[in-house]
Amino acid sequence: MAAVRDYKTALQHLESFERKDGLSVEELMDSQTRGGLTYNDFLILPGLVDFPSHEVKLQTKLTKKISLNTPFVSSPMDTVTEADMAIHMALLGGIGIIHHNCPADEQAAMVRKVKTYENGFINSPVVIAPTTTIGEVRRMKEEYGFSGFPVTENGQFPGKLLGLITSRDTQFLEDDTIPVSEIMTKNPVTSLHGITLSEGNEILKKTKKGKLLVIDEAGNLVSMLSRADLLKNQDYPLASKSATTKQLLCGASIGTIDTDRIRLAKLVQAGLDVVVIDSSQGNSIFQLNLIKHIKETYPDLEVIAGNVVTREQAANLIAAGCDGLRIGMGSGSICITQEVMACGRPQGTAVYNVCQFANQFGVPCMADGGIGNIGHIVKAIALGASTVMMGGLLAGTTETPGDYYFRDGKRLKSYRGMGSVDAMQKGAASASRYFSEADKVFVAQGVAGSVVDKGSIKKFLPYLYNGLQHSCQDIGVRSTQALITEAQNGNVRFEFRTASAQLEGGINNLHSYEKRLHN
Repeated sequence: MAAVRDYKTALQHLESFERKDGLSVEELMDSQTRGGLTYNDFLILPGLVDFPSHEVKLQTKLTKKISLNTPFVSSPMDTVTEADMAIHMALLGGIGIIHHNCPADEQAAMVRKVKTYENGFINSPVVIAPTTTIGEVRRMKEEYGFSGFPVTENGQFPGKLLGLITSRDTQFLEDDTIPVSEIMTKNPVTSLHGITLSEGNEILKKTKKGKLLVIDEAGNLVSMLSRADLLKNQDYPLASKSATTKQLLCGASIGTIDTDRIRLAKLVQAGLDVVVIDSSQGNSIFQLNLIKHIKETYPDLEVIAGNVVTREQAANLIAAGCDGLRIGMGSGSICITQEVMACGRPQGTAVYNVCQFANQFGVPCMADGGIGNIGHIVKAIALGASTVMMGGLLAGTTETPGDYYFRDGKRLKSYRGMGSVDAMQKGAASASRYFSEADKVFVAQGVAGSVVDKGSIKKFLPYLYNGLQHSCQDIGVRSTQALITEAQNGNVRFEFRTASAQLEGGINNLHSYEKRLHN
């Protein structure tokens, strides 16, 4: 071909090529040509950068009815997600799924802790009687984790409001027998029922008080607003909240055995927003029957079903009525299902095929497993996933369960697969995930190990957030939804990555180096 020397015609000349550079996502994921692919087997080609990275929008769908400001979900593993992790995942725009490898009451208490962390309008405030003593108030503070209690005439809610007791009233008193009626604030800041949340917050800002008590025309306490929640709104603008209660969103997992129906009832009572049916192989009659039970009993509860890796598996769960799908079998960093059971699918291929099918029915998909860095998150979304579930990537952060310990000069935390013998021995829930609760000998589908301290999730998740924005900028898309759409349209292009290419894209020819992911 003759050289084109008129550079102004470069774009016109580009149109003369029969096909765009690189591969479409459909061409890339042609299993008959290449076999199954993982995230490391391909790259996304760059596009035009004509906008700053901070303009990239990461809003997405978790389920048919629940939206998030980020696509980040923490895994229901007993070394990853309990109440503390779930609280901070929600504050930072994602959601945490609390594990069920524990007694049902304990799991419900964790859900309740997340739901009461930020309340919006507190419609069932804990109240006390005027005869309650200071000692009893202090004990209640230890039990509930807060120190402000409205005082009603009969100590019941609803009831006629008499005053408010806070830590400021009690902190310097030594006599625990004094009744609150002697020291309570008798004219607290109040507002009439019907006020909006934004109006209530404005009153808190102007009065600089800690509580706003909402009463009806007869003076009966109706609800309450807390200044602490207002401050959280300012610190965490992306927080995932219920549209109706303004409380943080919280998810939890259950299994498919009969006792899980009792567990679910307790979780719903605690305020659960979404339930994840936790099974290594989701296409089972047990899960199908459970989905139907949930939809009949709790029609407002969103259900994420799985795990699946094929269209056929997904079709059964969609037909049963699930609101979201969880994709992945054997791709987690501590999972050995593919090795032991010879069953599963490479994660890139699994995500593409299931999402391509499920998205036709408006069912959002979650890529679960194989997420080791920001690049893997981007690739999962480009293949059609709305959210990514992370276990190993979040393990070792301050908010995960367990204590740190030192070995070989490294600060570590334990991390284990729910299919490991350790996890299955701890609780029947973990064993039931792999249909092993009746087995005398457990067949491990996961391992137990340790991970290096990653610091607080409060720094680590913003690092993932900003990195995802920069990656979308490089690709030339302004949102994660645009990434999915443009990949489907063939405008976002891909390249298959050989083993040599993977080596080239890594770190080479250094005597030593320090890998710092964020400051």
